[in-house]
Amino acid sequence: MKGFVQPLEKQFFECPTLLLAEKLLGKILVRRMPDDLMLKGRIVETEAYLGYGDEACHAWRGKTERNGMMFAEPGRLYVYFTYGNHYMLNIVSEPEHTAGAVLLRALEPLEGESFMRERRGTSLATNLMSGPGKLTRAMAIDLGCNGRSLFGGEFSVEDAPELPEEAIGTSARVGITRSRDLPWRKFIIGNPHLSRGRVSG
Repeated sequence: MKGFVQPLEKQFFECPTLLLAEKLLGKILVRRMPDDLMLKGRIVETEAYLGYGDEACHAWRGKTERNGMMFAEPGRLYVYFTYGNHYMLNIVSEPEHTAGAVLLRALEPLEGESFMRERRGTSLATNLMSGPGKLTRAMAIDLGCNGRSLFGGEFSVEDAPELPEEAIGTSARVGITRSRDLPWRKFIIGNPHLSRGRVSG
């Protein structure tokens, strides 16, 4: 997977959140680190969150200092800290001033694995980024990344062939207590890098 691939442009992200959660599957998240280190992971699991009709969303009760980035233009990163030790990475969706984002739940490592292994303290490829807290740890993503653009050079999403419909699974979201039955989790069926306990539909 090494070499330059054209990053996706802003138009790709200008679609409804539920659609973006599916469209992102198979695409490549890229972070360009200092000293020309490149980190890449294939997006294999996502979850959609909306500011309306979704009590699990941070923006359900309106805009706050914490969730303000969810109201930004599509293609921004929304990063937050949860459970006292995990950062969560989302890609903002929906038109500006309307809250919506896609949580990246799992990535398949493609480039920069030595860095990721050191960050995560594991050599098992299928455990490097098989969960939202794991992938942010592996890619050194924290609150300092909140608000970064996918079109500014440091972060981007590279294109990849569209997945066939039969390769995409759908389920309820994971680890939430409100609006828990909404089928807003999307994943690549059978991919070994999915979050724990969710390898298949």
